[in-house]
Amino acid sequence: SENPSVTLFREYLRIDTVHPKPDYDAAVQFLERVGTDLGLACQKVEVCQGRVVLILTWQGTNPRLRSILLNSHTDVVPVFEEHWTYPPFEAVKDSQGNIYARGAQDMKCVSIQYLEAIRRLKTEGKSFTRTIHLTFVPDEEVGGHKGMEMFVQRPEFKALNVGFAMDEGLASPSDTFSVFYGERSPWWIKVKCVGSPGHGSRFISNTAAEKMHKVINSFLAFRESEKQRLKSDSSLTLGDVTSLNMTMLEGGVSFNVVPSEMAASFDIRIPPTVDLKAFEEQVATWCRSAGDGVTCEFHQKCMDQHITSTEESDPWWKAFSGVCRDMKLQLKLEIFPAATDSRYIRAVRHPAIGFSPMNCTPVLLHDHNEFLNEQVFLRGIKIYARLLTALASVPPLPAEG
Repeated sequence: SENPSVTLFREYLRIDTVHPKPDYDAAVQFLERVGTDLGLACQKVEVCQGRVVLILTWQGTNPRLRSILLNSHTDVVPVFEEHWTYPPFEAVKDSQGNIYARGAQDMKCVSIQYLEAIRRLKTEGKSFTRTIHLTFVPDEEVGGHKGMEMFVQRPEFKALNVGFAMDEGLASPSDTFSVFYGERSPWWIKVKCVGSPGHGSRFISNTAAEKMHKVINSFLAFRESEKQRLKSDSSLTLGDVTSLNMTMLEGGVSFNVVPSEMAASFDIRIPPTVDLKAFEEQVATWCRSAGDGVTCEFHQKCMDQHITSTEESDPWWKAFSGVCRDMKLQLKLEIFPAATDSRYIRAVRHPAIGFSPMNCTPVLLHDHNEFLNEQVFLRGIKIYARLLTALASVPPLPAEG
């Protein structure tokens, strides 16, 4: 009695693609099987050893026109099984139709919704002028450096001739649907402080810990100011402010030894409205004011701040938003608070929207007991079918002749 689309979704959820050892081969084989069943062309691109991007293609009637790209990632984040009500890779469905599994929201649901929307359109005998490509990429959950970041630089990506892309968004606890037109730039910074060592019983001057104290105070004071700015202005969302968290602290060898070096690591997410050069100088000022021997190194430093147009004059957005109006979907436009593979797509000058059709659903990505209700999942297929119909039918643009 279960809807076949739900059965397929649960089958995909049972494939263990959790880090640090995701079973990418099983995922690619599963998706390739589904694509072949749908009559889609399949291509596999190994961007580096052991990291394959699967491309499924529904050819349009005018292949010269720019294509629609539907992107999703196959990997999922680790789990702490003791905190789960049901085993996280069994895709258990409870009496309310909630399907519990790692990846239920992030983002195996979207992968199957793409495919099942295409199944529905093909069954209805539809065809479109624009080609639709689906890409299934690895390693998004660890930064995408061996996935989409490498893929967008390859000739196979350029050959897709992308005009407009869709990627993951977030669930929304309210009636509204979140739509993300840009992302904050992720910076991972490690600050090292070198100072005078010595015996733990003495008041030693110029210690690494004293300098680290000043560094942490500067960073966390800024964190508090941004936190209060978000709290005091109801028009702002998390994506509109800069978040900063100290995530690691290192140093010391013994209780009675003053260390000569300490290090602190910070995860910073910066919205597109911030001048990145000015912010980098602010970070340098915090380090200089802490004293000599304080250095800063970047482990991640995204400088791209491209956003996707949400003006009604933009043909892609007009098609997207028009469908949502027709279906009476209330949209909330936001800057994505974390980071997805959309940033790499935008960086090579292609418009991309982050959208996961999951409203009235708690945000549980990366959380314990991640679940998605089967009715929400099925409605998402209907939404994607309408969106694909509109986007793949956008008339030729001036640049396309």
